[in-house]
Amino acid sequence: MEPAGPGDRNEEIVRAQGLPDMLRGRSVYIETYGCRYNFGDTAKLVEILRHHGSTVVEDPGDADAVIVNTCTVVGSTERRMLRRLAGFRDQDLYVTGCMSKIQREAILAVCSPTIILSETIQSLYRSVRTVARGGIGIVQLAQGCAGRCTYCLTRLARGPLKSFPEDEILRQVRAFVRAGACEIQLTAQDASAWGLDTGHSLPELLAALDRIPGHHRIRVGMMNPATVKGQTGDLIDAFSGDHIFRFLHLPVQSGSDAVLARMGRGYTVAEFEEIVRVFRKRHPGITIATDMIVGFCGETAADFSASLDLIRRVKPAKVNVTRYSRRPFTPLAREKDFPDHVKKDRSRTMNAVAEEMYASLNTVQLGKTVPFMVTETLRQGSVMARSPEYTGIVIREDLPVGFAGDAVLRQDRNYFFIGERVLPS
Repeated sequence: MEPAGPGDRNEEIVRAQGLPDMLRGRSVYIETYGCRYNFGDTAKLVEILRHHGSTVVEDPGDADAVIVNTCTVVGSTERRMLRRLAGFRDQDLYVTGCMSKIQREAILAVCSPTIILSETIQSLYRSVRTVARGGIGIVQLAQGCAGRCTYCLTRLARGPLKSFPEDEILRQVRAFVRAGACEIQLTAQDASAWGLDTGHSLPELLAALDRIPGHHRIRVGMMNPATVKGQTGDLIDAFSGDHIFRFLHLPVQSGSDAVLARMGRGYTVAEFEEIVRVFRKRHPGITIATDMIVGFCGETAADFSASLDLIRRVKPAKVNVTRYSRRPFTPLAREKDFPDHVKKDRSRTMNAVAEEMYASLNTVQLGKTVPFMVTETLRQGSVMARSPEYTGIVIREDLPVGFAGDAVLRQDRNYFFIGERVLPS
């Protein structure tokens, strides 16, 4: 079964040259869902709109037009998207993101929007190039991926890997640094795949980015172990850069080789563990984050136990647990699925084990003094700061973005710490 193409009912796909005129001088409300890549698309879209005289508003009731940037990674997210789109159907509605590319028939069943392709956003942005001021800048490395995961709808929506040019990426990072960003988030469906289609590599790019002067650090986004394992040594060297956070997001998805093979992930558990081992050997304090899918079709009790054991061995600082969701148009769309209660039970069990690991990692950090840099204001009297290992530290002071100092880690909150700034003597 092929993904649904353009419908014949009240749908219009806006081309690059048409979008500015359609929204010029109008007030626009934007809702964004999903991954950092989607938020990167929205950030570019905001700059395009402002360049052409539009005003971005915070309330849909104040808007002449509404844009929804959609996600469809799991079934519950898809259902939420459709509810939101139905709620906006009486407004001048525009839809972008993964659903607009792969599930247009589902969209057209609840509303009659104008579709904005991601390629349209990329094309228009190249003539704008401005960035918003702020502590965090999102920089997209590529669209699509080189993977063949059997459960993933995103790869069908985003297509094959298309790495963005190095000079374009460097230019955008420089622009964010000039605009005051102190945290640069590199994002892609698979960051370590950057350059595989152009004869380049992520370690080369990171080395070039590290040479950009400024008071900032770079967070490398999610990397697939399948594309990391052929360049591990060079990546480890690149993570030594002064501007690179010692943070590794390496989604393993399962602790069972049999499940990984059915997923089409392209690596084994042993290969994942070896990547973690050599990164930790070179960068002992590095923060490791990973993702797990529970209740994958055919996952046995032994497979699930193997995933729990892997978490206990690796002791990641963060485990993003997702219940498997059958997605249309994927090779496994018709495979037998587990009842929801099984997936919920496994999710609860895995999260409990992960939290045990967080406690064991965090307890030994309490009382330590670590360097930090403020990356965002949470609310009045509270800021989020990051250590060189990307540890989140909430400091209850009004400090400006970019402020650097030292803090004592006073309270463990599982995913971050409450810190107390060390005052200059």
